[in-house]
Amino acid sequence: MKRILLALFFLIAPITTSAADPSALEQQIEQVRRERAVLVEEQKKLQAELDVINRESQSLGTAVKSLDTTRKKLAKDISITQSKITSTSLTIKSLENTMGEKERQIITHRQAIADAIATLSSYDSRPLIFNLLAAAELSDLWKDKSQLDILNDRLEDEIGALRETRKIINLEKEQKEKVKAEQENLKGQLSGQKSVVEENQKAKERLLTETKNKEAAYQKLLAENIAYQRQFEDDLTRLETELRITLDPSLIPSARHSVLSWPLDKVFVTTKFGYTQDGIYTKSGGFHNGTDFRASMGTPVKAVLAGVIEGAGNTDEMNALYKKQGKPICVSYGRWILIKHNNGLSSVYAHLSGSLVKAGQVVKTGEIIGYSGGAYGVNGSGYSFGPHLHLGLLASQGVEVRPLTNSKGGCKEIFMPIARGIDAYLDPLAYLPAL
Repeated sequence: MKRILLALFFLIAPITTSAADPSALEQQIEQVRRERAVLVEEQKKLQAELDVINRESQSLGTAVKSLDTTRKKLAKDISITQSKITSTSLTIKSLENTMGEKERQIITHRQAIADAIATLSSYDSRPLIFNLLAAAELSDLWKDKSQLDILNDRLEDEIGALRETRKIINLEKEQKEKVKAEQENLKGQLSGQKSVVEENQKAKERLLTETKNKEAAYQKLLAENIAYQRQFEDDLTRLETELRITLDPSLIPSARHSVLSWPLDKVFVTTKFGYTQDGIYTKSGGFHNGTDFRASMGTPVKAVLAGVIEGAGNTDEMNALYKKQGKPICVSYGRWILIKHNNGLSSVYAHLSGSLVKAGQVVKTGEIIGYSGGAYGVNGSGYSFGPHLHLGLLASQGVEVRPLTNSKGGCKEIFMPIARGIDAYLDPLAYLPAL
């Protein structure tokens, strides 16, 4: 009996919880949900306004207007994330409440079991001959036997109830840990969103300073950017030709839809992969090495497939120094992330306004890894004149992170994903879900 009680003690070790009014918690959770619904509607209106602005012709006024509207939209994004964090906190408290109630039930079950075992022990400790002599009549002995059967049945029922209650508590513990993990993820997203807001504000200040609020100066900056990009494309083509290897086709999965998932919640393709006449990144008739998606600055970007972060960086980091030194700047990917997947593919995400990952980190399919950018003048935009996401896809055997060693511009000192031949580039739309 002692061994049974000892085993039960470890089985039902107490849980420390904080008490709170369940009805009050439910009301708070519902109130937060209603407030978030209002924020989401406001966010949608600002997003629609941004879509219109970003389709307007390139001008200083449009660029400033886009940054201002983006700032307002980002503020709503942050408020929604904070609301989700509040909801998870309330959910955790609610789970702690139910776990506390279940713990009290366990205490009741433990007491009932202890009482039943104590009674059974008193019978078990006496020899059978003593029970026979102590009974006034034989029927009394059978009555005691019947009571023992009832006690035994009660003991089994209480043990069953105890196990079921413990099972529920374990499930609620798992749920609590999931909610806690979600909360930590949201806190990471909140930090990333705040950094995007900071980049947005700096970009506006930088843009107004460099142009002195004059349209002609803005157009001159755009023209210089195009010239730098042409130089970058020439440098990149030359190095990729030098590094070219013969790819092993058996290591490249066959192109079929839904091998990858979408990198954005809302999908709109603006520029496709391959040779194009109108690609944002390409010269007339140039080769576009990925797919561009419409996305306002600060839109969450997700991993298209589980994998390991092979590298993450920002080719814009040295540009401020290069400008002071009068050197050509590096206009390429800007802030980028490279993920190596276990199926022979690697994905590149470029022109980001924020990154949430670092090299060596393992990510899941659909996990938020950063935030889209591309707005002109924003740190991390690289060569881009409008908010969007550039998604590149390569054969893993044909890509490496290294400096553009033969660059005539600033990219010579900056590490970035380089293909080992143009054949290493693959069409993302051939592997993404069908449009």
